[in-house]
Amino acid sequence: MTTAKDNREKPIAAVTGGSGFIGRCLVAKLRAAGWQVRVLARSIARASRIEQLAGTELVAGDLEQTSGLRRLVQGADAVVHCAGAVRGVTPAQFERVNVDGVIRIAEATRQQSYPPRLLCLSSLAAREPQLSPYAASKRKGEQALAEAGGGIFWAALRPPAVYGPGDKELLPLFRLMARGLAPLPGSIEARFSVIYVDDLANAVLRWLDAPPKTGGIFELHDGRIGGYSWDDVIGIVQQLTGRSVRRLKIPLPLLQLPAVINWIAGQLLPYAPMLTPGKLRELRHPDWVCDNQSIQQAIDWQPRIDLKEGLRLTPGWGPE
Repeated sequence: MTTAKDNREKPIAAVTGGSGFIGRCLVAKLRAAGWQVRVLARSIARASRIEQLAGTELVAGDLEQTSGLRRLVQGADAVVHCAGAVRGVTPAQFERVNVDGVIRIAEATRQQSYPPRLLCLSSLAAREPQLSPYAASKRKGEQALAEAGGGIFWAALRPPAVYGPGDKELLPLFRLMARGLAPLPGSIEARFSVIYVDDLANAVLRWLDAPPKTGGIFELHDGRIGGYSWDDVIGIVQQLTGRSVRRLKIPLPLLQLPAVINWIAGQLLPYAPMLTPGKLRELRHPDWVCDNQSIQQAIDWQPRIDLKEGLRLTPGWGPE
């Protein structure tokens, strides 16, 4: 049976979180690949620069408004859910977006006459839900997707730390390292994976192009098997900057004090902090290493940019 989708020259991708760090990169990649893009925008004014990309449409709404979500996904070929809450204190603050938002976008997708495929960006933190309310909300979001996604083709990606142009979370750390100081919040023996934002966006595109049989939950990283140690990262920064970097082991009490103060403030004030006791447990966890085997068996994707090259491509942190 021929549908309206079959008669379109370009497929339509509906995107949440399109004004964020990862979302902006993804929207640009989708447009370059020939997709028409719709972006859910809580504030049309703040998202106006996205609309300047030809073939990009803004849809007013948020994850709590089912009417806006229906407009967003109507007639779409694919839905990519990038929006998420990364700051907060209580489970409810995270679950309102990371769980309830997933349920609403899945329901809006499923209610279409010809449901589009749905890809949700989760987090590697979902692998360790006991560490923090954020990690627990990401695991619950994946479970909600599996339950609410019956009848649609869905998948979730679990990226590790994502960096690149526009990142505001990791770049301050790299700036400190470029100035010769590497603050270490946990064990020097800890290992972790990272991924450059373009590689993550390319993985999304490859999944959208894949046959509709590659659902599930997938980890992914930049191709560095076994991840990086802090010594690895420090060595890369030293190579790029040409200066030595001194390791500074931060005593746990010095991190616990501001984390607890933030937690209390977040309970009493309209304030969503980043550093909390839960986030501190995430930072000090010794194993955030990913495995690309499953995703590479499912789709035609290979990471292209390791940390050294990714930092070279990222402005504003150190060497020019």
